[in-house]
Amino acid sequence: MSKFLEKVALYMEDAKKIGIKVDEAKLTLVTKGLGPSIYKADASTVAGSDKAELERIKANFLIKKLGLTDSKELDAAIADAIKTMGTANRNKHRALVYYLLAEKFNKFSVYSK
Repeated sequence: MSKFLEKVALYMEDAKKIGIKVDEAKLTLVTKGLGPSIYKADASTVAGSDKAELERIKANFLIKKLGLTDSKELDAAIADAIKTMGTANRNKHRALVYYLLAEKFNKFSVYSK
């Protein structure tokens, strides 16, 4: 199994542990969109209490990648995704957080371009 597929399998397993129902094909697209960052320990996870990181997710993923407009709804969606992943969970995988956000805003279509 390739390293990429191992990562997708890890994310699927973690989603199951947390109780998140995930479409593997869509998760694969989101994971592929993250590029080599999934192989770097720090970049592959989200620090849910780091305000600067959460702002980067909003600016670079929600606004830039998904094409959404800045609003309080984006902040609420990020907070909800972090809560879903579990505030005590130290392994909030970026791929799963992005998956939850893409699902919330029904924006998986950006990955088919």
